Amino acid sequence: MGGEPERDRLLRLIADYVLEHGIAGMTLRGLGSAIGTNNRMLLYYFGSKEQLIGQALGEAAQRFPAFTAGMAALDDPAVPLVDRLLAAWQGIAAQENRPFLQLFFEVFGHAVHNPGRFDDFLARVGHDWTNQVAKALQAEGIPATEAVALAREIVAVWRGLQFDLLSTGDAAAVAASYAGTAAAFAKRCEATKSGQPAS
Repeated sequence: MGGEPERDRLLRLIADYVLEHGIAGMTLRGLGSAIGTNNRMLLYYFGSKEQLIGQALGEAAQRFPAFTAGMAALDDPAVPLVDRLLAAWQGIAAQENRPFLQLFFEVFGHAVHNPGRFDDFLARVGHDWTNQVAKALQAEGIPATEAVALAREIVAVWRGLQFDLLSTGDAAAVAASYAGTAAAFAKRCEATKSGQPAS
């Protein structure tokens, strides 16, 4: 009878490991020993250390439903845009997400210091959220070019707020600082729909 595929089992164990230990100093040999396999099998299933890390981050993300729910909140057109922007940040900033946020920024720092080795990861980081936000803004009636520009700004603010949250730990202050920004973004989006400049 079919049990858990070996690749899925290993990916689950790798995600467990990197969430607990991070990736600093991690070797495939050491990781394999820790999870009961070897570096050859890890390369067989995941291709390279960099691909393994990227896939482990994706697996880890699925364990934090508040995070994904926050992003999904953007896609409900029945809810005012400002409330969706606030809900997205609340989901990102939820306390239970801290292990994932810490891992994400560790991987991001490693990626930018190793150009060419994490291209797939950096491409996803650079576009996934922006594309999702832009799609939600276009559904509001904002033209595509303006939607992408506004989405990049919104995502840039979220990234900065994540740094603030991780460095200060003051979730209430970070949320308060974002409230006015979210309202300003919603106002600019409304103005853009009306044909006025977004700035």
